[in-house]
Amino acid sequence: MKTVHLLRLSLAFIFAFPANAEFRAGTVALDVTPKQFPVLVNGGMTSRTADSVTDPIYARALVLADGKIEIAIVVVDSCMMPRPVLDKAKALAHERTGIPANRILVSATHTHTAPSTLACLGTKADPRYTPYLTGKIAEAIAAAQKKLQPAQAGWNQADAAEFTALRRWIRRPDRIANDPFGNPTVRANMHAGRNWDDVTGESGPEDPDLTLISIQNAKGKPLAILANFSMHYFSGVKAISSDYFGKFNKNLGAMLKADENFVGLMSHGCSGDIWRRDYTTRNWSKDTPPKEEQMQIDAYAKGLAERALRDYRKIKHRPNLDLAMAETRMTLKYRVPDVGLLQWAEAIVKEMGDRNPKTKTEVYAFEQTVLHERKQTEIVLQALRIGDMAITTTPNETYALTGLKLKARSPLPNTMVIELANGGDGYIPPPEQHFLGGYNTWAARSAGLEVQAEPKITEACLRLLEKVAAKPRRVPQVSRGPSAKAIADLKPVHWWRMDEFQGPLAIDEQGNRDGAYEDGVVFYLEGPISKSFTPGHVNRSAHFA
Repeated sequence: MKTVHLLRLSLAFIFAFPANAEFRAGTVALDVTPKQFPVLVNGGMTSRTADSVTDPIYARALVLADGKIEIAIVVVDSCMMPRPVLDKAKALAHERTGIPANRILVSATHTHTAPSTLACLGTKADPRYTPYLTGKIAEAIAAAQKKLQPAQAGWNQADAAEFTALRRWIRRPDRIANDPFGNPTVRANMHAGRNWDDVTGESGPEDPDLTLISIQNAKGKPLAILANFSMHYFSGVKAISSDYFGKFNKNLGAMLKADENFVGLMSHGCSGDIWRRDYTTRNWSKDTPPKEEQMQIDAYAKGLAERALRDYRKIKHRPNLDLAMAETRMTLKYRVPDVGLLQWAEAIVKEMGDRNPKTKTEVYAFEQTVLHERKQTEIVLQALRIGDMAITTTPNETYALTGLKLKARSPLPNTMVIELANGGDGYIPPPEQHFLGGYNTWAARSAGLEVQAEPKITEACLRLLEKVAAKPRRVPQVSRGPSAKAIADLKPVHWWRMDEFQGPLAIDEQGNRDGAYEDGVVFYLEGPISKSFTPGHVNRSAHFA
């Protein structure tokens, strides 16, 4: 029977990844800098505008073909783009290229200094720029398709841990803060870790992987690098700007000594609870270094590109890669206000009249009326495969933990997770994070999906990955170091390693009695002495907030 199973698996692998595909690629970077000013800029609590350009912004397109299908990947210098706008852009692209809309992936970098195309919090969509960008996305796809040529591709990932860190920290029980509705619910929040006196620790893990998919022409000349990294945005840059994403792309091309046709595409990894500053190393509230000693955006982007280049050199490119892509659409509910909250919100909105909200209270009051009116929304999820390399997407600001779940369970070990793709549907905290509250959980279009949105989206993405890979998801395996082996040799009645991605069960390693996690526990953080317990891997542990 074992021989039969091995034969079946071998045949499945052959059929899933044929060796005679006619792999081609075309790339273009199309300038999408606004032509008319002032322009509304998204990414803040209240409305703001820009009237100048710090650096140009782009829609960077990559079209791939294998002789059977074509797919398009576009990374846009934008904070977020709504699904209806992207659906229209994909329909326009389909008319011009013949590429089906469900084989087009469009994502935002999440720069906070680009024109607004999505109404969110205190900012509306810019009425002039939104249709302009819609057409430009379709134009970029068509231009990239025209440049299709024989190509080869490869994959690698770099460890860039010093360029990313956890920004959401858990507050002390006696330092709980109020939410915008006047309730003491904020047990965790962004940047609370800058003051060590207020916090107990981080609320989740970070993802240090800087992932690279490299595309070369048949002669080995660089055509494109699709990169992916979990770091929210740099900040402190004047709009209009591509933030560190554009600088990384430019640096990478220069370091490769590539010509003007090379396109770098830095996509947004799972960064909902991530920023660049490591609050574990310094109490910033009492020991803030002078500005000139702090990391600046140019140095950050250059250092990240240098890290990418080091591991780019190790990539083995292969021709004749085949493609696969799958999409699903899912309806999710919003967390709508109850009667009392709605009455509170409507009274504030009535007093505002026609003006934009000016305070956090006004912003969240207005958002309650929007959620009440909409009730639910449709989201788009995708997975695609390039040879044995996989990509899956969420339209959300996704926590690093969710990205780690998807990578660990994907049928293909080489998996990239691109967030804010095919829509801009807000934060999706893992369910246990809702108990801790904070900005990322406050009900609004920026974070209003149902509490179970994250597990539903994660499961749907895994099913899409199984479909494009034509093989089942992996079961994460944990290595056993000398300390773990010593515990196992004692043959304990119960042994809870508490290294789960999520609750509610704490699995008994001995198989006798599983435990149950209560509220206030966060998962998959770094535990003690990895080399003794899980050599080659981070020893993961639950933390009890």
